[in-house]
Amino acid sequence: MRLPRPSLRFIPIWRRNLLVWRKLAIPSMLGNLADPMFYMLALGFGLGRLLPEIGGMPYIAFLAAGTMCYATMNTATFESLYSAFSRMQIQRTWDAILNTPLTLDDIIIGEFAWSITKSGLSGLAILCAILILGIAHGPNLLWLIPLSLLIGMCFTGMALIITALAPNYDFFMYYFSLAITPMTLLCGVFFPTNQLPLLLQHISVLLPLTHAIDLARPLVAGHNPHHLIVHVTVLVLYGLTGLCLAINLIERRLQR
Repeated sequence: MRLPRPSLRFIPIWRRNLLVWRKLAIPSMLGNLADPMFYMLALGFGLGRLLPEIGGMPYIAFLAAGTMCYATMNTATFESLYSAFSRMQIQRTWDAILNTPLTLDDIIIGEFAWSITKSGLSGLAILCAILILGIAHGPNLLWLIPLSLLIGMCFTGMALIITALAPNYDFFMYYFSLAITPMTLLCGVFFPTNQLPLLLQHISVLLPLTHAIDLARPLVAGHNPHHLIVHVTVLVLYGLTGLCLAINLIERRLQR
């Protein structure tokens, strides 16, 4: 095990992914926006009319905060799984880059930075939807943009570990079934975590999506989050630990 060796040479990797993404930028952004919009419209307006306020806020605002975190998590996860795996294993883009003066650390940190950037774009798209639908207003909403970058960092690091271990695309379904789906259901995206059995509440506290939502929901409600340092620290630790493990695992994989 070793620590990453960061340098500014990751920027060409980030820029290369940006140039590729620009060719499909509009359908990509529409895809990132469509899924959370359906949730907010169908559940927020439909189910929300049958529910009282939750946590002192309308259900659609409650749902919007959870949906923003859920959508940002998905953006980071898909980019760091399918796209990164394709460049590493299928297209052999990383092998070609390694024939230049760039190192594996530069490549993975570049992928890390690019996935965080896409997460920020996804968060920005959801923020625009919240404003257009009139779900919430106020200057605190602007903090959702840096929060989306933080969420992206957290889930990018985790997903890169799975990419390092995956023999093929089908392997990713284990991660979605055993990690992403349980987090979506246990971390408060659709309902408060205090409605869960006590054991599941304790498990929920350990999951990063819970901490992301605990930051986002007060911002949507126009308040300042409680335990800010704790939530931010958890997300940062998940992301940086994942990055460190991913670099070591991918290095071993490529040396075989």
